[in-house]
Amino acid sequence: MATLTITIEINDTDQKVLKNDLIDINDWCQGAITGKINNCWKRMQSNWTTKLMNDESFTDPIPSNKTDFVNLVTARSDYKTAQQRKEEEQSNRPE
Repeated sequence: MATLTITIEINDTDQKVLKNDLIDINDWCQGAITGKINNCWKRMQSNWTTKLMNDESFTDPIPSNKTDFVNLVTARSDYKTAQQRKEEEQSNRPE
């Protein structure tokens, strides 16, 4: 997966609103994304460490670094992204 670049459009009025409280809108956005990534990582690590430890068929060591851990988890056949889980949940709803 390549590096993701995200563009955010903020109109003049909303820029003025943000500048009322923020010194640097870009810095704040970068910090917000970093915080979200850290929270998602903590949840992923916690959830998947438990799943791996409870999986009797998984006998490999659990990686101690983030990149190896994420690569291991996302390569598993039982891994699903949030979008995939949402779609699966919607398809399983009774009509």
